[in-house]
Amino acid sequence: MNPSASLTAGSPLFTARSIGAAYGRIQVVFDVDLEVRSGELLGLLGPNGAGKSSLLGALAGSVRGSGELVLGTQSLKSLAAHQRAAHGLAFVPERRRNVFSGMTVQENLALGLRLCQLHRRAQVRDRILQLFPILQERMGATAGMLSGGEQQMLAIGMALGKEPSVLILDEPSQGLAPVVLDILQRTFETLKQEGLALLVAEQNLAFAAKISDRYVVLSHGAIVASGGKEGLQQRGALLAAYMDVE
Repeated sequence: MNPSASLTAGSPLFTARSIGAAYGRIQVVFDVDLEVRSGELLGLLGPNGAGKSSLLGALAGSVRGSGELVLGTQSLKSLAAHQRAAHGLAFVPERRRNVFSGMTVQENLALGLRLCQLHRRAQVRDRILQLFPILQERMGATAGMLSGGEQQMLAIGMALGKEPSVLILDEPSQGLAPVVLDILQRTFETLKQEGLALLVAEQNLAFAAKISDRYVVLSHGAIVASGGKEGLQQRGALLAAYMDVE
C-alpha cells in the first residue's frame, strides 16, 4: 500500500519532530523538525560539520537518534534501519557507500531489489534501467570500475529497488561532472512526478537551487534558516557566505 494513500491532500508524507542524534554521550543534532510532502524535494543545506549526515543517519536508523518519525501514518521511531526500509524509507549515503565495489552492477541491483515483491522485481529493475540507461551497458562490470557518476546512478537505482515512498540522499552531487548533475536533476523531477518525497543534503548551492522546492539550513546540529525555492535562489550569496562556501 502506498503510504500517501491514507493522507489528506497537502498532508506531509514524511514528518520528523524533535530529532536528535548522538555518538556516545556527544550530542550532534538538536531538536530538528522536518516534513516533506509527496512529490516534493526538501533541500538540507549546511557546511561540513553542520550535522547533515548525522541527521540523515538518525532518520534512516543508522545513527542513534531520538524524537518522533512518521511515514504516512506509520511511526518509525522504534524501528531499526532495515525495518524503516521495509516501510518505504530508502537512504543513499554519502560517497555511494551502499554500493559494493567488488560486485557487478547486476549483482548490486539484485541486492537493492531484495525488499521488492518478487512478482514486481523485473518491472522495477526495468524502470531503474529506464532512468539510468548507462547501467544497462555496464551490467557485467564491477561497481568499482564505474565512474563516480555511474556509481551514483547505481546507488540511487539500488535505493529505488525497494520501491520507497521517501528517498533520502546525502550529498549526491559530490565530485560529479555537470552532465551527471543534469541527469540527477531530471531523475529527481521524474521521481517527484511519480509521488516520491525526497530529502537531499547538499553543499552545492547552485545544484540545490535547481532541485529544491523548499530548503532548510543546518548549523551546529540545529536548523537556522528555511524557505522556498525562490528564496534559495535570491538568497544564494547570503547563504553561501553563511555556509562558508563559494
